[in-house]
Amino acid sequence: MSMYEQHLDRTPANYVPLSPVSFLSRAAGIYPDRVAVVHGDRRYTYAQFAERCRRLASALVRAGVGKGDTVAIMAPNTPEMLEAHYAVPMIGAVLCCINTRLDAAAVGFILAHSEAKIVLSDREYAATMAQALVQAGTAPLTVDIDDPAAPPGSAVGSFEYEAFLRSGDPTHREALPDDEWQAIALGYTSGTTGNPKGVVAHHRGAYLNACANALTFGLSPRSVYLWTLPMFHCNGWTYTWAVTLAGGTHVCLRRVEPAPIFAAIADHGVTHMCGAPVVLSMLIHAPADARRPLPHPVQIATGGAAPPSTVIAGMEAMGFAVTHLYGLTETYGPSTVCLWQPGLDDLPLDEKSAFMARQGVATPMLQDVAVMDPATMVRLPADGVSMGELMLRGNTVMKGYLKNPAATDEALAGGWFHSGDLAVMHPDGYVEIKDRAKDVIISGGENISSLEVEEVLYKHPAVMEAAVVARPDAKWGETPQAFVTLKPGATATEADIVAWCRQHLAHFKAPRHVAFGPLPKTSTGKVQKFELRDRVRAIGS
Repeated sequence: MSMYEQHLDRTPANYVPLSPVSFLSRAAGIYPDRVAVVHGDRRYTYAQFAERCRRLASALVRAGVGKGDTVAIMAPNTPEMLEAHYAVPMIGAVLCCINTRLDAAAVGFILAHSEAKIVLSDREYAATMAQALVQAGTAPLTVDIDDPAAPPGSAVGSFEYEAFLRSGDPTHREALPDDEWQAIALGYTSGTTGNPKGVVAHHRGAYLNACANALTFGLSPRSVYLWTLPMFHCNGWTYTWAVTLAGGTHVCLRRVEPAPIFAAIADHGVTHMCGAPVVLSMLIHAPADARRPLPHPVQIATGGAAPPSTVIAGMEAMGFAVTHLYGLTETYGPSTVCLWQPGLDDLPLDEKSAFMARQGVATPMLQDVAVMDPATMVRLPADGVSMGELMLRGNTVMKGYLKNPAATDEALAGGWFHSGDLAVMHPDGYVEIKDRAKDVIISGGENISSLEVEEVLYKHPAVMEAAVVARPDAKWGETPQAFVTLKPGATATEADIVAWCRQHLAHFKAPRHVAFGPLPKTSTGKVQKFELRDRVRAIGS
């Protein structure tokens, strides 16, 4: 035994398991009178917020929830959703946030697969939840959340949330996990085929990723964070915990629409917000009567899909400062960030935006990011050309997939998390995703990046949104098929779009077919390319 191991043991004095639950008691102790949560007419100070979380934790224990049990919640961005992020892990249970756009069959699968012991459900989703409970074939205790800002909905559960809270002890003592590897949250991927996979997160990863986000995004006690990102998505990219760590204010928002976003920025002094590129595009193209001038620059982080450089440029022109993040449910949300570099602000806007569209470098708490050949697990040259699979490793990678050892082993093979994204590493160490592995279009043996074609489409003056997938072709095997949403009042024909692409791309990369109309999206703003592929198959080659 090394001399450094002799009589130098872990004790409560020198070792405490990491858990984001600790952020709440810290914030409540330092900023008891600071407004922690804003939602409509409701205001909770940090002292009140902490008390509500303790009451919920106590009520859950009295209802029979214990260590390792699953508590599911289906709710939009409301105080109740935030409270669950502290109360549930405070008692050693596991929080399962359910996507509010899922249908009853998918929700039922999640309730059954997660073995949810208690379900907290916003009344807006009562009809879906009632069917889901039947579908699940289980009978968890269900608590109805009756938000005054919600549309009317019938009761599903045995308890109403506020009454359930009142049954809890306001002096309930939080308990940190015995082991920071203990599960804290369960999040389900949006499965495009088959059932979704349950991603298991641990206390250590949630703690570290929240710290990384607070540091990367510059959160402070003066920060006012607007919830335009769904809290159900990777636990709000861990900002549910990061904002509290910083002692900032959470401003809740049930619906992501331009008018209330601009109003919140003006009325509450919002400094930070997050959202998928679709949110940015929505703000850029908001009607004049929905807009209000920004009282100050607003930091906005975006991810979930690569934002076109034109969208970044449009946001910067409006007074938003854009940070581009990249991550997955399996990595607690953000795992890379396109960090600012000296001289970046002096570049022309188009060059600056092109740089900012990269996925960037590892966030502070991620151990490593690499572009590798998945067959040999060898790193590829950082030349901006050699394309391989983007891989990640570190403490902010999931434990694995619940009840799915085969998928877990495949995802973590070789000591790295396999993202499924194809990327290049630039000489400066910044990664840039070129495509999802399944989205690469192979035409006549040549690889075509759908993102490259989409980038050109977004630069067309009439195009608001664009997506490209493979279209079967008798001669070439596959060719690009474009789907386009035009800007309000704009006009363009298929011939116009094709000509534009041929002007700005090698001809074999240019789509020969263009469909117009709204793009199908997930609740987190990602374009559902599997649905577009289905449309293409229906069209035929």
